[in-house]
Amino acid sequence: MRIVSTLNFIPVRLRPGLPTTAIGAGGNWATVGRRSIGGRRVRRQREKRKGKSIGLRIGTLNVGNMTGKGRELADMMERRKVDILCVQETRWKGSKAHSIGAGFKLFYYGVDSKRNGVGVVLKEEFGRNVLEVKRVTDRVMSLKSEIEGVMLNVVSGYAPQVGCELEEKERFWSELDEVIESIPMGERVVIGADFNGHVGEGNTGDEEVMGKVVVKERNLEGQMVVDFAKRMDMAVVNTYFQKREEHRVTYKSGVALRKRQESELEVAELKMLRFSLGVTRLDRIRNEYIRGTAHVGRLGDKVREARLRWFGHVQRRESEAYGGNK
Repeated sequence: MRIVSTLNFIPVRLRPGLPTTAIGAGGNWATVGRRSIGGRRVRRQREKRKGKSIGLRIGTLNVGNMTGKGRELADMMERRKVDILCVQETRWKGSKAHSIGAGFKLFYYGVDSKRNGVGVVLKEEFGRNVLEVKRVTDRVMSLKSEIEGVMLNVVSGYAPQVGCELEEKERFWSELDEVIESIPMGERVVIGADFNGHVGEGNTGDEEVMGKVVVKERNLEGQMVVDFAKRMDMAVVNTYFQKREEHRVTYKSGVALRKRQESELEVAELKMLRFSLGVTRLDRIRNEYIRGTAHVGRLGDKVREARLRWFGHVQRRESEAYGGNK
């Protein structure tokens, strides 16, 4: 499992004493610290005088479903030295704290085992210092912990998808607004979320809240992200750091395979089929016969079939399902 980029935010309310977050090298992890106005030397001097900085690796991941993935997630966090991970679409019902192994603990909330659900995974040493958990809805939750004398608020969010009603999207942003506004000014904040939107290439007119490292054109959901950043005096952090295109999003569906990828997958598939049938290449049996014996079609054809099925589903939906004008 691979962690992909997240739309984390930096509060920059230009008021003294407001701690902020800054993204670390590579763009996938947030280093919690302080950000002030002025040059680098001035900022360092202010940090020494006013407060304490801590270094953490924080990420976000849309897991699709937490069932059976707890240990895999813990191993991944241990391997990548992740301290805190926000997870979305857990599809777990209930509001509990649960150990997932390797010294990590999951705080989660969900109301339906078939959809939504959010959570925060953190090291158990940090979990022992958790002071407050706000489980707002199955799309928004926040966790407050004291780490090395610093009050850190971690917010996990999962915005409604493109096909959801506009009213549901507005309700999500209203709930997120309330959570952020309820956090005291003297405490640090980091948001790890799947916002299901594209903020779009270029940042003309929005330079104060986003950079230029983005993908695709801005859509309605992406505009809501930018509006939120302006409203809360924050910034879309990952748009400031160069990274591969596949690392700029939290989740993709219906991805088309390149010819090289399709060829590599078919080679791996045929190796497994030959092994399961007890056949080697020395037997000089054609691939078509191998597939026919195993009653298995080409992997590339299956991927295209799934994508076309999804496209047909989208085409059959009513226009109101996309949040358009009614």
